[in-house]
Amino acid sequence: MSTPKAPIFVAITADGAELAKRLANDIRRSQVHGLEGRVTNADLPFQSVGDHLRQLYNDGQTIVGIFSTGIMIRMLTDCLTSKQDGPAVLCLAEDGSSVVPLLGGHHGANDLARTLANLLGIQPSITTGGDTHFGIALDNPPSGWKCSDPSFAKPVMAAMLADQPVCLHNDLTPAVDIGWLTESSVKFSATGTPTIHLTEASPASDDTFTLHPATLVMGIGCERGVTSDEILALATNTLAQAKLSANSVACISTIELKEDETGILDLATAFDVPVQLFTAEQLEAETARLANPSDIVFNAVGCHGVAEAAALAGTGTDGTLTVAKQKSARATCAIARAPAIVRANEIGRAVGSLTIVGMGPGDAAWRSPEATNVISAASDLVGYRLYLDLLGDLTRSATLHPYDLGQERDRCAEALSLASTGKQVALISSGDAGIYAMASLVYELIDRGDRPEWQRLNIRVVPGISALQAAAARSGAPLGHDFCTISLSDLLTPWETIEQRLQAAAQGDFVIALYNPVSKKRTEQLMLARSILLIARAPETPVIIARNLGRDDEAVTYTTLEDLHSDQVDMLTLVMIGSSQTRLIGDETQRQWVYTPRGYEKKEPTT
Repeated sequence: MSTPKAPIFVAITADGAELAKRLANDIRRSQVHGLEGRVTNADLPFQSVGDHLRQLYNDGQTIVGIFSTGIMIRMLTDCLTSKQDGPAVLCLAEDGSSVVPLLGGHHGANDLARTLANLLGIQPSITTGGDTHFGIALDNPPSGWKCSDPSFAKPVMAAMLADQPVCLHNDLTPAVDIGWLTESSVKFSATGTPTIHLTEASPASDDTFTLHPATLVMGIGCERGVTSDEILALATNTLAQAKLSANSVACISTIELKEDETGILDLATAFDVPVQLFTAEQLEAETARLANPSDIVFNAVGCHGVAEAAALAGTGTDGTLTVAKQKSARATCAIARAPAIVRANEIGRAVGSLTIVGMGPGDAAWRSPEATNVISAASDLVGYRLYLDLLGDLTRSATLHPYDLGQERDRCAEALSLASTGKQVALISSGDAGIYAMASLVYELIDRGDRPEWQRLNIRVVPGISALQAAAARSGAPLGHDFCTISLSDLLTPWETIEQRLQAAAQGDFVIALYNPVSKKRTEQLMLARSILLIARAPETPVIIARNLGRDDEAVTYTTLEDLHSDQVDMLTLVMIGSSQTRLIGDETQRQWVYTPRGYEKKEPTT
């Protein structure tokens, strides 16, 4: 069973939002979503309560609505299917007096209700029988356990509720802690039915309810580029031949050189477990315990075995090799058993990731839901100090790595280095991360090849609203036809090259968005650009001056190319210069808009 997602608190009033923010500070990776017009400074604002709740539910998000249960029921009625489907859904009173798990009680809602109730100093309103009477939910066992089929728990729960004895058939070593069962008030016996079977083995063919502890570690080695199908088939066959259950596999373990091996990552996804990585030195330390040490493997990767060594390294010094190395054409698999439950996050290191996030101008309303989710889920956030401050409470669950202006290379290198140690890192840019921002520098550092481990990282880019788009949206439709962007900063680009680009853009009659138009030490470039453009553009060409877009002191003003001056502009300003076709509607006494016609009037039929 998958781990429930961190909760999203949905608030529709200011009081509800205040409670949500207080609770979110104590629950890692949680978010606060707020209704626009009523809630300010939410991690993500929304406009329609029903549409937003249904979207969250269909996306499988854990929902905590801070409003009445009636609202939640009415809004989600059309989404409900079966008991086994859907995420956890709870309702919380605005005054914090009650918390009710409405849906997914055995999918994490009951546990979350207990957590929230504990924070609030109240009793949760849990109504599911097993939780109420015994404090356990067999079909949602604690971390480190999985059940073979949740539906098989029904006769067992029925017997428990009828105060009848339940047979407990335990195949596990004494080191596997089963106190969550035996210390409850359930009556257990050594014989009879119904039965709870505790085992690492594949479940029996009958309908016996089976619980599997995460005591097995599967080690995988492979050639570069082996298919996912081959690795999955090898792993599945290895388990079947040993009569072991995939539900007892705590993690997939391998050498760190395979951090980006798609087949191994896909296997972990199929088994719903993490991948844990070990260095060649750590695996070489297991050589004495290997059943099949290989000099060929040592010459290739620096250790005498990968599959067996990785499995043993994952189970620790008390682990034993249960299944020696099995082979397919291009992969190997081995399984080791630990005497107690394996906590995967405590062995080796995790697969790291780096997401380069464009947060937009800084206003949560202009930040994409994908960006919000990535930021709230990150273990580490790296960015310019101002950008991290603009994220507000959304950074509550992460370790922050703030940098001063001008430390771009240091920011990118830090983000890459953190990710290569197994962290889930988000590198924050304003606007769009791929436009005059951090994404290109990250790939440039990787391309240099100084750190081979950086090339194995899972890296993706999350787009954001750029200053170009924000300025256009605030002023009308200036980008209605062809346009280009040019940075006037000559710190990284020779001014001669910038001049050539300005001349070409002027000749091509593009609408031009000027990034980095001035700085404290650099004011003459904007006036030089103006002079170049005036050669090809009329003096009355509309110019948009957009400052601090999407932030509290946002200002959008209009001037002409002839009247443009560097005194009107600062480092937080984007300047957009119209083409010969760009038009300004209105004047200073009324609402003004700027647009560039596409040419639709030419398609209108003549009469």
